[in-house]
Amino acid sequence: MGNAQSPDPAPRNCCVIENSVSFRRIVAAGSVLSGLAAAATIVNAATMRALVRPQDDIDDPVVVCIPARDEVATLPDLLRDLRAQTHCRSLRVLVLDDGSVDGTADAAMSVVGSDRRFTIERSTAAPPAGWTGKAAACHVLAELACAQPVRFIAFVDADVRLDTGAIAAAVSEVRSSGASLVSPWPRQEANTLAEALVQPLLRFSWMSTLPVRVANASYMPSTVVACGQFLMFDADAYRSIGGHRSVFGSPTEDLDIARVLRRRGHRTAVVSGGGLVRCRMYDGWADVREGYTRWLWSAFGGPAGSVAVLSAVSVAYLAPPVAAVVGSGRTRMWGAAGYAAAVLARAVSARADSGPETSVSRTLAVSSAHPVSALIYAALTVDSLRRRRNGTTRWKGRSLVAA
Repeated sequence: MGNAQSPDPAPRNCCVIENSVSFRRIVAAGSVLSGLAAAATIVNAATMRALVRPQDDIDDPVVVCIPARDEVATLPDLLRDLRAQTHCRSLRVLVLDDGSVDGTADAAMSVVGSDRRFTIERSTAAPPAGWTGKAAACHVLAELACAQPVRFIAFVDADVRLDTGAIAAAVSEVRSSGASLVSPWPRQEANTLAEALVQPLLRFSWMSTLPVRVANASYMPSTVVACGQFLMFDADAYRSIGGHRSVFGSPTEDLDIARVLRRRGHRTAVVSGGGLVRCRMYDGWADVREGYTRWLWSAFGGPAGSVAVLSAVSVAYLAPPVAAVVGSGRTRMWGAAGYAAAVLARAVSARADSGPETSVSRTLAVSSAHPVSALIYAALTVDSLRRRRNGTTRWKGRSLVAA
C-alpha cells in the first residue's frame, strides 16, 4: 500500500482583525479614549450648572431678539411662551421676519395682539455681501434693541420653547456667574429616528471632551461652548465687540461670537437649560442633513482638521464595537469594554439633556446605536465638505457661499 497522506490540519483562523497586533493596539487605544470620554461625561453631568427657576424679579431692561425666516409653524408658540414670562419687569421682544414667504409675520401679529412689549418687523432685503442671513438678522435686531436702554440682550431661535421663568433665570445666571454671555443649553427634542441618532451628538461632543466647569472659567477661545438657540448677553459686552458684525460671515456665529468675547477679555459660559428651555431643531432626515451640512465643513478648521477628528472618532467609537463582534481574545475584550464605555457616555449625556422625562429603555436603545450615530456624523461631515467645495451649501433658500 502506498503511504497514506495525513489529512491537512484544520486551517488556522487567519482573520487579520483577530490576529493583528496593530488592530489590537488601535482597539485598546480607542477603548481608553471611550473610557476617558465616559469619565468626563459623568463628571460634567454631576457638576455643571443649570438654570434655576427665579425667585426674585429682574428690574433691568431685557430685550429678546428673534430672527425668523419661514417659521410660521414654530414662532407663535415661542411668542406665547414669551408673553407668559414672569419675573421680568422690563421685557421687550423684537421679531424680525427675514424675508419669509409663509406668513410668519402675520402669524406673529395674531399672537401678539396689542401687547406693547412686542414689536414685529418685516424685511425683504437680502443680507449684505459676505454676511450670513442669521448674522445679518441678529445685527438688525440688535440695533433696534439698543435704540432704547437695555441691560441684557437675548437671541432666541423661533423653534425654542421657554418655561415661564426661563428669561429671568438666564439673566440671573449672567449676574451670578460674572460671564458676559451665558448659553443655556436647551433640551434637544427628537421625534424621528434620524433626529434621535444625530441631535444628541451636539451635547455629547462637548460633555465627553471638555471639563465644563474649567472651560467656563477659561478665557481660551478653543474651549468655548455655545448654542445659538438661546444666548443671553450682557448688553455692554455685546456692544463692545461690535455685536454680530464681528462674526458677519460665520456659519457658526454662536461659537464665533463667544470666541470673540473671550479674545476681548470676557468670560462666557454654557449651562444646562435645567428643564426651562427645550428645542426641536430639525424635523426628520432631510432637515437634519440640510442643517448639519451647512456648517460642519467649518467645524474643525477645514478638510485636514475634519480628517483628524473623524479618524479619532473612528478609533474611539467604531473600532471597539467592530472588535467586540468579530475579534477574539484580548482584542474582543478591549472592544467590548470600549463599546460599553461609549454607550455609558451617551446614556449619561442623554439623561443630563432630557432628565427623567425620557424612558430609560429609549435612552439605552439610542445610546447603544452610538456607532451608527458616529457613521452618520462622519457622512454628514464629508457631505458638508463636498457641498462647500462645489459651492452648493444652502440654508432656507439662501446660498451660504461667501460672495
